[in-house]
Amino acid sequence: MSYVTAIVVAAGKGFRLRSKVAKPLVEIKSQPLIIYSLKTLSNHPDIRDIIVVVNSQNLKNILNKIKQFKLNKIKDVVLGGRLRQDSVYNGLKALDTRSSLVLIHDACRPFINQKMVSSVIREAKRSGAAILGVPLKATIKKIQNPKSKIQTVEKTLNRNTLWEIQTPQVFKKDLILEAYKRFKHIAVTDDAMLAERMGVKVSVVTGSYDNIKITTPEDLILAKAIANGL
Repeated sequence: MSYVTAIVVAAGKGFRLRSKVAKPLVEIKSQPLIIYSLKTLSNHPDIRDIIVVVNSQNLKNILNKIKQFKLNKIKDVVLGGRLRQDSVYNGLKALDTRSSLVLIHDACRPFINQKMVSSVIREAKRSGAAILGVPLKATIKKIQNPKSKIQTVEKTLNRNTLWEIQTPQVFKKDLILEAYKRFKHIAVTDDAMLAERMGVKVSVVTGSYDNIKITTPEDLILAKAIANGL
């Protein structure tokens, strides 16, 4: 049986949310964002332990919330780094020697569920690297001059081959550790990009359009609607 450790990344500043409260601690229906995914992962039978990565300003408050909500699978709470990938690497360095699979999740995606977690873990056991995603709904155009006030279209991309990628992302421990050791200096926007750099074929498992990433005030409005079943 695989020993699955979850790393939940909650070390970002969240400036774009424009909230007086740190993003992981923003509440929806009287519950902080970070607690949603921590509860889901804590209640999943495949998850053996959880490492939470936070910034120093939020450390005390997040520790208090973990205690308040009685999340007993939390193995460690570690401090993050300057970039998200630095924070993930700090989490990886805290892994138990028994860990065989690593699930990496952004705390700002509160609406994961047991089915999503099971599906992406199951595929990672088979392939070594698996991520969640959903097919794009919108028309996507590549532009020629992104820094200009007025952009022009270079071409329209075929959305049938384009997916919006989410977390959790799950990897065999040795694979993701090697990817981070070799390429952590390269700027990436998700963990799978480092595995791709090693030539790994990353499997994509269908997630949910409700598995949104909360970044802006508009995202928070949508999240509250999802939480209320609207």
